[in-house]
Amino acid sequence: MNDATSTVTAPALRVLAADDELIARKRLTRLLSAMPGVELLDCHADAEQVLSTVQAEPVDVLVLDIQMPGLSGLELHALLPKPAPYVIFATAHPEHAVDAFELGAVDYVLKPIEAGRLGKAIDRARTVVAARREANRDEAVGTADLARLPVTTREGVVLLDPTGISHAVFDGTLVTLVTRDGDRHLTDASLQELTERLPTDRFVRAHRRALLNLHEVQLLRPTDSGGYLAVTRTGEEVPVSRQTARRLRRSLGL
Repeated sequence: MNDATSTVTAPALRVLAADDELIARKRLTRLLSAMPGVELLDCHADAEQVLSTVQAEPVDVLVLDIQMPGLSGLELHALLPKPAPYVIFATAHPEHAVDAFELGAVDYVLKPIEAGRLGKAIDRARTVVAARREANRDEAVGTADLARLPVTTREGVVLLDPTGISHAVFDGTLVTLVTRDGDRHLTDASLQELTERLPTDRFVRAHRRALLNLHEVQLLRPTDSGGYLAVTRTGEEVPVSRQTARRLRRSLGL
């Protein structure tokens, strides 16, 4: 398989950007949106919004301005959950890149950002992310062989049957795992970590704050936003975003 085919068939690179300057955000949005194989999640105006998004949903790559009011790009880098997304810093001052590399940054681009230079950084990120995904798939196979999902909770490590998990919801601090029997387990594992460890033929990232076992869904109730409220077999409601709803409709032939 050649490189071009790999780029087309590989999962899209989920990219999140941030810059406090409106003109810079517009330029980043235009450049990243035009790149094949890139899904631009958003281009935020501050680092706090980036941190909130990364904690709530899977993000592969961050393109961050180093100097931002409030929480700087460098300070955000230190707060990222592990495993952290691949970080590309953007700066108008090359000397700031030295600080970034000391903190473990992998790449940087100079402002004003050129399409070619950003494209090379994204290509390098794509290679690293692809390797991570492959490693996660290998780990998931090992977990599946155990037929139990180990989840760290306040009570200890709970071993759960993955097929018996109904859904998981992030409340802004912790994730609650809910089983089809109605048991609830609080864990500090992120939804992204759980998504990578659970069977992809059953589980879907329904919302930035929710993970859903499609085999446990009894009803999809449309919402005004274009999404759904998924009603599980136990009668609980789980939000489904508009984007995920579109994918579900396609897969269900609706």
